[in-house]
Amino acid sequence: MGHGQTALPRPGPRNLITDVAGFRVGNATDPALGSGVTVFCADAPFTASVAVMGGAPGTRETDLLQPDKSVAQVDALVLSGGSAYGLDACSGVSDALRAAGRGYRVGPAVVPIVPGAILFDLLSGGNKDWAENPYRALGRQAFETATPEFDLGSTGAGTGAMTAMLKGGLGSASLVLPSGHTVGALVAANPVGCATTPGERHFWAAPFEIEGEFGGLGPDPRAGLGRTLESRKATVVREYANTTIAVVATDAALTKAECQRVAWAAHDGIARAVVPAHSPADGDLVFAAATGARPRGDSDVALIGHAAALCLSRAIARAVYHARPTPGDPLPCWCETNH
Repeated sequence: MGHGQTALPRPGPRNLITDVAGFRVGNATDPALGSGVTVFCADAPFTASVAVMGGAPGTRETDLLQPDKSVAQVDALVLSGGSAYGLDACSGVSDALRAAGRGYRVGPAVVPIVPGAILFDLLSGGNKDWAENPYRALGRQAFETATPEFDLGSTGAGTGAMTAMLKGGLGSASLVLPSGHTVGALVAANPVGCATTPGERHFWAAPFEIEGEFGGLGPDPRAGLGRTLESRKATVVREYANTTIAVVATDAALTKAECQRVAWAAHDGIARAVVPAHSPADGDLVFAAATGARPRGDSDVALIGHAAALCLSRAIARAVYHARPTPGDPLPCWCETNH
């Protein structure tokens, strides 16, 4: 990947987005609700932007992440289940940040900046007949428990996620580049499309797998794939019960505009791991975040974008691979069909 070096990029020690030093992830899961929240955060504000390619996004405060808007840094990013109700998870994170005295300062006032995105899991099982929106409390819990180590699969925002044929989930992956930069991805995978080829054994992301991180079965040997599209999901939920939402991150010194370029590039990772992707019924969205801890050269932005796409493809497959069954699931897990 450039620089004339022969060393290949390798996963970081955790193979998680938190291999990017300074970032933490917290998951809050409510098994009775069948849903949850994932929070991506750091001890200090960080540069961030966003790219949306799905036709049905659900978001909060993403307009301010455009390069021409005035706020350059954010305090946290939120991925949540719950459809529009899940956007309230950002309020819970804001509550916790305000209590800690963190946020954008305007005179004596402090305003936490917490963009977020949601996926639809209201028909994925669990008791959704609540009297009070539960996502605000879940958001605060996820933020307050954020650490560099976190679980994958049926947890946080991935708790009620489904792909077309199998249960979805929360995934993550990382790469350390020859330049010394670390890149990672975090995803809640709930797409219209499939993460696996017909038969649900091989992952579309298989060409990018490293060290058997999602089963080591390799690519599907058949040709001509993708011409027929099946969906168990379509028989149990409505058309708009979808969306793949993600964060990609790096320790490189990127501007807000460069973060957005990395976010656009990372969408290739969705398209390589999910078939079909970016449909009218998906809200596919990628946040990009940078700590700025490491300087970078002129060619590094392109390489970081490419690495982010590779990490996101792998993270999507890992989300499905690590999903685990719970009573009442509408769809089977990969581990059940490939034991």
